[in-house]
Amino acid sequence: MSSREQEGAGLTISSDALAGMKRDARATWAAGDYDAIASGIWAVGESVVRRVGILAGDQVLDIACGTGNAAVPAAAAGGRVTGVDLTPELFPAARRRAVEADVELELVEGDAELLPFADNAFDVVLSTFGVMFAPRHEVAARELVRVLRPGGRVGLANWTQEGTAGSLFAATGRHLPQPPIGARSPLLWGREAYVRDLFAGAGIELDCVRERVPQKPDIDLARAVAFYLDKFGPLVTARTQLEAQGRWAAAEPEISEAVATMVADPPEYLVVTGTKPTATEG
Repeated sequence: MSSREQEGAGLTISSDALAGMKRDARATWAAGDYDAIASGIWAVGESVVRRVGILAGDQVLDIACGTGNAAVPAAAAGGRVTGVDLTPELFPAARRRAVEADVELELVEGDAELLPFADNAFDVVLSTFGVMFAPRHEVAARELVRVLRPGGRVGLANWTQEGTAGSLFAATGRHLPQPPIGARSPLLWGREAYVRDLFAGAGIELDCVRERVPQKPDIDLARAVAFYLDKFGPLVTARTQLEAQGRWAAAEPEISEAVATMVADPPEYLVVTGTKPTATEG
């Protein structure tokens, strides 16, 4: 953990800063073309769904569902799936994906830190590279546990700091303003010990395993870098901000190199699965 992350771990994000972070998050993920990006990580959602083991009729929640890369496979496996996301601009692509897969999804605009659902409402809660980006980690973890029924299962996929996706976020962040005091890196969700601590109070016994996004053959690195700079919301937003400040030319070589490295060396992520204890177990 960096010194700033250690500092943030003991502090509360101010209400104004928190509201700003959430406005920025919605704008960031709405920028570019996240559905095109999701195509490259679609297999991760499918893998998480298989690990959790969706049963026919399971009530499933996908937090920060994006364009459906976990929600659609969960529905195809027989789940009755609700997707929630802070960025409803992503929902048209999710609906199209559902139609193409001949499944149904319910999509709800909502905040991972204040889920608009009753306690114990879901048999399964999923999040693929989603809940990790909520600003207040403990709050998001508590909400996830709250809506999961006793005996229900959880399945998460979180980028690791050590992997090449983590390196890309770090390279981009070096050229942007520091986050508000109290904010912590989303990449902490890729640390097994950290995630275990987040859920320790809920009594959930977690299984954690590191995986990599499947490699795609015959990738043209130059085209891939241009694709990410044009389509990936965090990079689109960073480029827009840095160009306005006259700083993009200085930042672009490092960021482009990090993208090329990620494409050539597929990023690592942590898969987290577990079961919420029943009343008798708790």
